[in-house]
Amino acid sequence: MSDEREIAEVLARYVRATDRRDGAAQAALFAEDSTTQIYSKTYPDSREFNWEPNGEPLKGPAAVKYAVENFMAPHPPRGTSHHVTADHIIDVNGDTAHLSAQYVVFETRADERPAGGWPEGAHGVQGTVQVAESGYYETDLRKIDGEWKITHHRVLNDLPFAIPGA
Repeated sequence: MSDEREIAEVLARYVRATDRRDGAAQAALFAEDSTTQIYSKTYPDSREFNWEPNGEPLKGPAAVKYAVENFMAPHPPRGTSHHVTADHIIDVNGDTAHLSAQYVVFETRADERPAGGWPEGAHGVQGTVQVAESGYYETDLRKIDGEWKITHHRVLNDLPFAIPGA
């Protein structure tokens, strides 16, 4: 498998772990000396925007695991999320790399099946899907013992981001 494909798979594993709220799986993708910073887009005037950091950077895999398990809202009953990433730009330079990708997060909520079954005329999937987030991932990686690990991860949210207690 090419380095580019392995790096794209790191991001795929990252978003799947996020959707499952699996802190251990997400933390396993990070190097011990990694940092993660979340940003929100701000609009100081109508023509421009800035990226403002939210809270302090997360340092290392243990901090990532803690954040996933304690700061991310649990999914509601019959609900989940799906991250979709696109337009991956991957630049490999030996044992280091940079990945830039856009993302959109969809929230899904399944309707509860009525006790007497679906009403006449109901067909297809039953529930709602709505866009919840969008932004960019700017991620640096390093090959450690033959495996690509995230060393610096920036989550650039297009919308404001609330961190409990911050």
